Amino acid sequence: MVTGRISFIGAGPGAADLITVRGARRIAEADIVVWAASLVAPECVREHARADAELVDSSQLTHEQALEIYRRAERDRLAVARVHSGDPSLWSAVQEQYDVCVRMALQVEIVPGVAAFSAAAASVGRELTVPEVAQSLVLTRLEGGKTPMPDGEKVREFAKHGTTMVLFLSAARTGQMVEELQAGGYTDDTPVVVAYKVTWPDELILRTTLGELTRTVKEHKLWRHTLFLVGNGLTTGGVRSRLYHAGRSHALRRGDEQPSREPRAEWTGTRSPARGGSGSADSGAESGGTARVRDSDVAWWAVRDWQETARGAARVAVSKATERDAEEAQPDLFDPAEPEPALSESAPSESTQSESTQSESAQGEAAESEPAESEPAVPVQQPAGTSGKGRGAGSGSGKAPAKTGAKSSKSTGTGKQSAGRKSARSTAKPAADTSAAKTDDREQ
Repeated sequence: MVTGRISFIGAGPGAADLITVRGARRIAEADIVVWAASLVAPECVREHARADAELVDSSQLTHEQALEIYRRAERDRLAVARVHSGDPSLWSAVQEQYDVCVRMALQVEIVPGVAAFSAAAASVGRELTVPEVAQSLVLTRLEGGKTPMPDGEKVREFAKHGTTMVLFLSAARTGQMVEELQAGGYTDDTPVVVAYKVTWPDELILRTTLGELTRTVKEHKLWRHTLFLVGNGLTTGGVRSRLYHAGRSHALRRGDEQPSREPRAEWTGTRSPARGGSGSADSGAESGGTARVRDSDVAWWAVRDWQETARGAARVAVSKATERDAEEAQPDLFDPAEPEPALSESAPSESTQSESTQSESAQGEAAESEPAESEPAVPVQQPAGTSGKGRGAGSGSGKAPAKTGAKSSKSTGTGKQSAGRKSARSTAKPAADTSAAKTDDREQ
């Protein structure tokens, strides 16, 4: 059973090229795109959505109004892309929408996205889980906001672990947040990264300490689109990880305390070049030089290829559906019941004339431009009682009426087919041409 589809898509932290290939493909396929204009970069939708897609700003919608769109998708079998900022698994209100859609006759999916905290860590070049310094990560927000916090989920309680913390939705109450972190055990010299609109064109990344955090936020007037990374792992290096240590053994490698040679790479493939480029895109760090094709370009053109494929598939599907509906509404469109004008005794039968008209129409302007003095075809007598083949028989021989006495003729074989059409067009009576023109009008 064909149904509509709802795709909840994580658009990433802001940059248009940080959306996943799957997310971009779902937007390109969507009939309706619902997105938060204040949280998702316009390019993320404009670069991927179809020109005929309906765009809805979710910041103007209530939950009930969003559900009405999903019900319309169920009724009209539409594809809807519900675009969320960051990753839908964090503070996106996606669960209440997902559960309702599951109860409908809809296909429902969640497409993950790049979370803002991971983009912030990438911006400052830090790993948030440093060996023997911080092996856990706390994602939370300050209590006291519009959404109440459950009992036991207090910032000061989480701060007692002393690990890396990421705090969302707390910039408007930075002073309160600092007090809670200090109460949990963080000292004034604890490193803090302030990330405002990370990966957006107006991104602002600040490094400070917990003791200077309140002043820093007020100085730059930050209160929205800001998150905080807190913890000693933001500056210390810790010890070497044993994940790739030469002495570590695992299922795919035997440990060697003093390896005699560098390990050989198991993967020998090359990255695909960007559109219009050539050669491989091996990393410059690995080869000792500068890469000729950037990985970002390769990934971006992959997204654009998905876009064109998805848009083309959508157009073909709409075209086929329109043709199917037209055929169902007018089943006799290509099988007219009205009689053809009477022809002379030498004119071909109705079945033969119909096949001739279809063959000539398929040839287009090329056949019409043929001169009348073309070499005549060798006529072949048509057996009595032979009925014409249906439309679309591409492998059969072309047929056309010709004035060859009292009987009609047809050409057979690849070499004689074109000549038969030329002879037929040059010798057919005007009455036959008039019949063919009427048949063409009905086919249009």
